[in-house]
Amino acid sequence: MLLLLAQPTTALEYTGFISAEGRQFIEAPKYLDQSNSTGFSGSTELEFYHAWDDSDLEFEFTPFFRWDSEDDERTHADIRELYFLKSTRDWEFKLGLSKVFWGVTESQHLVDIINQTDLVENLDGEDKLGQTMVQATYIHDWGDFSFFVLPGFRERTFPGGNGRLRTPVPVDTDNPLWESSSEESHVDLAVRWKAIIGDFDIGAYYFKGTSRDPIFLPQFGEAGLESFRPFYGQIDQAGVDVQYTKEGWLWKLEGITRSGTGQSHAGAVGGFEYTFYGVFESATDVGALLEYHHDSRGSLATNPFNRDIFAGTRITLNDEQDTNIIAGTFWDSSNDTNSVRIEFERRIGANYKLEIQFQGFAKIAKNDPLFSFRRDSFFQIDFSRYF
Repeated sequence: MLLLLAQPTTALEYTGFISAEGRQFIEAPKYLDQSNSTGFSGSTELEFYHAWDDSDLEFEFTPFFRWDSEDDERTHADIRELYFLKSTRDWEFKLGLSKVFWGVTESQHLVDIINQTDLVENLDGEDKLGQTMVQATYIHDWGDFSFFVLPGFRERTFPGGNGRLRTPVPVDTDNPLWESSSEESHVDLAVRWKAIIGDFDIGAYYFKGTSRDPIFLPQFGEAGLESFRPFYGQIDQAGVDVQYTKEGWLWKLEGITRSGTGQSHAGAVGGFEYTFYGVFESATDVGALLEYHHDSRGSLATNPFNRDIFAGTRITLNDEQDTNIIAGTFWDSSNDTNSVRIEFERRIGANYKLEIQFQGFAKIAKNDPLFSFRRDSFFQIDFSRYF
């Protein structure tokens, strides 16, 4: 407690944004009760930071809130981060709620497992819920060794009955099922090593605990299939991520093996990104991306990336407005499913940012996990004010 009461030598700092979002779906909905209108929403995220330089203690608090006009389940609040960080010469200790990101590939972060996905935010899985943790990291010439104790589990968020981008019947998030008798109070454990060796960035980890990816169990009533109940099992997972950097090349690989609830399996995603710098003697850089996904479960995989090829481009104008475009397409070599995603972002002045997204489902096979989204292609515009 004496550390917390020490006189701060750095004043409280805060940053954040407030954002307005519009989302327009191209086709009429497939399922009853789904919204058929343009959806509007607003969100805000604040980040408060405080440091005590004389004790190498830091504090961060990041609350988040979104309101959505069409889907009550998308209206939600979360504490993304709320932690204390204590640093010494060889150690870092973190206590509280935080976010930890692992991974190197562009199209799927296969090894990322600590935080739960906030699926109602975006289909790409980039948004995460805060996770309660005790983290200790030992910093050594051989690399950083991190140890995690993760008390308390966060359930995945899912669209409600009125929402788009949902399963044929809604997921019953009020009645999840658990393999562990401790349910959401189960304590998970993880250890990770990461290092830079020459031109290689390497990471490896082991995780034991509650799977972040639920299995969906159908629930039937008088009217037939009424909902899916998410079942969270216990798993052991090991993973590795490697990135090789040489001139304009980035070679990337992520791989995992998982055992426990469900079918034991291995998965991998790997490929490259090559950047052409200053094309046509301009300041613009153009990157070419190609990645391949493999899941040993094949057509029984619970994610859509089992035999997929991702091809895309990243365009960076390197202008004062930080204009960036990334576009790519997924093609499933086993069933010819095809989808496309385009993201554009650009600063406007010093404090504003415009983001435009397009998610298209061009051809979706009946046996593909994306089949229920086949009418959910959409445009999305976000306009944000940063401060």
